[in-house]
Amino acid sequence: MKGRKKGNETMSIITIRDGTEIYFKDWGPRDAQAIVFHHGWPLSGDDWDAQMLFLLQHGYRVIAHDRRGHGRSTQTAGGHDMDTYAADMAELAKVLDLQNAIHIGHSTGGGEAARYVAKYGTGAVSKLVLIGAVPPVMVKSAKNPGGTPIEVFDEIRAGVAGNRSEYYWSFILPFYGFNRPGADVNEQIRLNWWRQAMMGAANAQYECVKAFSETDFTDDLKTIDVPVIVLHGDDDQIVPIADSATLTAKLVKHGTLKVYPGYPHGMCTTHADVINPDLLGFIKS
Repeated sequence: MKGRKKGNETMSIITIRDGTEIYFKDWGPRDAQAIVFHHGWPLSGDDWDAQMLFLLQHGYRVIAHDRRGHGRSTQTAGGHDMDTYAADMAELAKVLDLQNAIHIGHSTGGGEAARYVAKYGTGAVSKLVLIGAVPPVMVKSAKNPGGTPIEVFDEIRAGVAGNRSEYYWSFILPFYGFNRPGADVNEQIRLNWWRQAMMGAANAQYECVKAFSETDFTDDLKTIDVPVIVLHGDDDQIVPIADSATLTAKLVKHGTLKVYPGYPHGMCTTHADVINPDLLGFIKS
């Protein structure tokens, strides 16, 4: 495993243990505090542009990768599960020599970040931010009666397997709360989400539905001993707050919950002017 190099600079792709190429962005001074971003389903590292630019301008080193099968990374036949996602991140962190980094995960990326911090975070992670994140576990079961019924995730899989382009174009509306009465649909935001989604592999996105909906992160959360802030909009139609953020903040050892009234799942985009300063405040704390 090694990064592609040009002179003394590591380029934006590393090849990891199984030959998969992971694309990443790495902006800012190499000796600055590193902030690592984990994107949601079915997007790419581009979804963090507003946060990366903001924190870059405040002197931080900002890093975002495209999960395997998503964005510009290899469209692999397998490995679309949280253990593999976390192992991929661990290899990237090793190549970039990340120490005491702050990890920020949104939605599915929140699950990936939680699993990574729990398994590989000792000495490599100083803080964790979970935004609209899927932990502890999304799907409804006897052990998780407040969860989302499996039929909802079956419908998502059917949409991906059917007319993926059309399905995603509609999925964007509740993602950003654009389906709410009086909401102004921002077509540029909608197009950018759709662009990212269609870059990824249909098989990876299909299999990832099981990963983000059925993986139980309870033990991961109990293991994490760094400070954690959980940010969630109470009008999140994709990851309902009552069965995610509210429970997560109680499971971690050093957790803080911040709820945003009326904010949607995609609040990092629609309300970046509020979320970004809050991230900066936690990073500096």
